[in-house]
Amino acid sequence: MRNTHVLISGASVAGPILAHWLIRYGFTVTVVEKAPALRPGGQAVDFKGETHKTVLTRMGILDDVRRLQTGGTDQEIVDANDRKLAVVPGEFTGGDLEIARGDLARLLYERTAPHCEYVFGDSITSLTETPAGVHVTFERSAPRTFDLVVGADGIHSNVRRLAFGPESEFVNFLGHYYALVDMDGDFGAEPKMYNEPGRMVAVGGPKAPAFFVFASDELDYDRFDIEQHKDILVRAYAGMGWRTQAVMREVRESQGVYLDSLSQVRIDRYSQGRVVLLGDSAYGNTLGGFGTGLALVGAYVLAGELAAAGGDHRVAFAEYERQIRPYAKIARNGNAGPFLAPGTPGRMRMRNWTFKYSFLLGLMMKMTDKFATGIELKAY
Repeated sequence: MRNTHVLISGASVAGPILAHWLIRYGFTVTVVEKAPALRPGGQAVDFKGETHKTVLTRMGILDDVRRLQTGGTDQEIVDANDRKLAVVPGEFTGGDLEIARGDLARLLYERTAPHCEYVFGDSITSLTETPAGVHVTFERSAPRTFDLVVGADGIHSNVRRLAFGPESEFVNFLGHYYALVDMDGDFGAEPKMYNEPGRMVAVGGPKAPAFFVFASDELDYDRFDIEQHKDILVRAYAGMGWRTQAVMREVRESQGVYLDSLSQVRIDRYSQGRVVLLGDSAYGNTLGGFGTGLALVGAYVLAGELAAAGGDHRVAFAEYERQIRPYAKIARNGNAGPFLAPGTPGRMRMRNWTFKYSFLLGLMMKMTDKFATGIELKAY
């Protein structure tokens, strides 16, 4: 087999899943991650339907995921006086299996680290394809040449920028921002969500101790500046009722604040020469509800096709795209922003009706199941 030395950028979820499969097929894998260590905590992620369970089973980690699962929790939608308006069932937000992203990342790392190389606290600075492979330079490490490079580094992918072009050409802003905040305040045992037009705040829910979604024009800010994130949130939620101002006081004190846009990746090809994109870097849609499942299945198919093609990346990348592009169509069409933070009182009521009337909820659940299982898995 040729092209056996693979560099993966990104050690969150998609990258380690791909590493798992490539190691099994006999590839030599290096994973580079900008963060200094595995990122703990983070929002809950989920898996839906038999397709996802099949891949987890073939990986041999289904029982581990079940052991670590959070157990989807119902969440009340309330008015400004804390009166219940509707209930978001745990199976809607948590799928069949819900797990904290940090727990899943740690599980994947522990399964793969003994068999591959992880490089934390470093990042790729250039990619140059040569007859011998891809010459890669790094912020800290010495340059190296790899046979193939995989960008599994999220919706703001560094690999995509270096190999395909500027982020602005491929990432579309969807008119909303979201934030996840760790906080110490006690806002009750029951997960609750409150809306005013164009704004949502939730506490104790499945995503984080505090979770925000708000409509906005596109903002110019530093994605890595937590104090800026806090300022943006405080301005966006000024004057909002319910418990929001008490929550915002906790936001000011928190050291765990993450804010980003709701955005969607649109790209006409997943590979460029010896470089290929996986997960959110190729088909991301923030809060779309399918990102982890798409990464799981995408990694399974990409690794399987590389093994089936004997390492011939041209054949493997083309077949990977042929299978995954139709499966990822849900990520090209959805926008969770108007659903989570409806823009008018009327739209808020319509959203709430979805959860008050079982037949509407049943239709939505059937749709999500259809998308999650919409691919025929090969047995590589």
